[in-house]
Amino acid sequence: MKARVIAFYLPQYHPTIDNDIWWGKGFTEWTNVGKAKPLFRGHWQPKIPADLGYYDLRLSQIREEQAALARDSGIEGFCYYHYWFGNKRQQLELPFSEVVRSGAPDFPFCLCWANESWHQKFWKIDNSVTKKMLIEQKYDNVDGNKEHFFHLLPAFKDPRYITVDGKLLFCIYKPLEFKNIDVFIQQWNELAVENGLKGFYFVGQTYHSEDISKIKSLGLNAVNIVRLFDYYESLSSIERKLKQLFRYVMKRPLVTQYNATAKYFVGSEEREQDIFPTIIPNWDHTPRSGKGGYVINNSTPILFQEHVKNVFKTIEQKPDEYKITFLKSWNEWGEGNYMEPDIRWGRSYLDALKNVFSAY
Repeated sequence: MKARVIAFYLPQYHPTIDNDIWWGKGFTEWTNVGKAKPLFRGHWQPKIPADLGYYDLRLSQIREEQAALARDSGIEGFCYYHYWFGNKRQQLELPFSEVVRSGAPDFPFCLCWANESWHQKFWKIDNSVTKKMLIEQKYDNVDGNKEHFFHLLPAFKDPRYITVDGKLLFCIYKPLEFKNIDVFIQQWNELAVENGLKGFYFVGQTYHSEDISKIKSLGLNAVNIVRLFDYYESLSSIERKLKQLFRYVMKRPLVTQYNATAKYFVGSEEREQDIFPTIIPNWDHTPRSGKGGYVINNSTPILFQEHVKNVFKTIEQKPDEYKITFLKSWNEWGEGNYMEPDIRWGRSYLDALKNVFSAY
């Protein structure tokens, strides 16, 4: 079966001027990852990278090694998070800019516009979050949309850019919060055609299946569902209250077990041609959020392999071009959500994915 596994990629892990100001000189995501501590019995922290180490994405060799690992496991390409806050303000653009400029690695890519404001967040044990604004997500007028398009045009014209039926795959993280998204979609499609491209295949992301019809009504071509919280939301109100009471009394994060939670990572909606499932290897947000975080505990490569099998079975009846599944994520170490080798499992998660491809 030709499954198209596209992995979300965090272009962090290098110092930036703003991060130096906000968090201290030299801050990267590794700062949070390295200082993480176990918060309950059986909680494996800190997560420590193996093959690639605590890398710096300014180094082209690291980007080449990442692509080699992903390619060998069967991943089609990376979907780089793209941060554009309006009026040409960006963040974390350096790694992807270098990928486009240098032509390396020779590995397919696309973009996901992570269209949300950045905050300094403080998670509380009662599951509430207080925020301090760092950068507000704003949306451009038609002139700004045009500048945004032409800024990315070299990437769009790159032969490595991933397409669906010849159209450029472009994800939008929060489509329901995107002001005038219909104008944006129409304008970018027109600009694409004017510049010798077939247009865009826009994918809106959501954590809630009930949002599917709303997202489609905005003019997007498809929806990607991330079912991180479906298991928890399936519990009765009493069960949820007991879990919250337990975490409050024990002063620990919200914890679910991977073997139970993974059964809810894919639903019947993903059998539709334009609804794309999400592969989730693991999740532990505590390096960022501490005791106020969410942990899907006791993930193993064997359980992950069964999850991938289930995803592939769900999409097997679709036309090959639409057998797309997004993998969340390639390298979100601060969320305990990654495929890269660590000192506990090595390359076992990559091998598990490869095994499922081999079985098909």
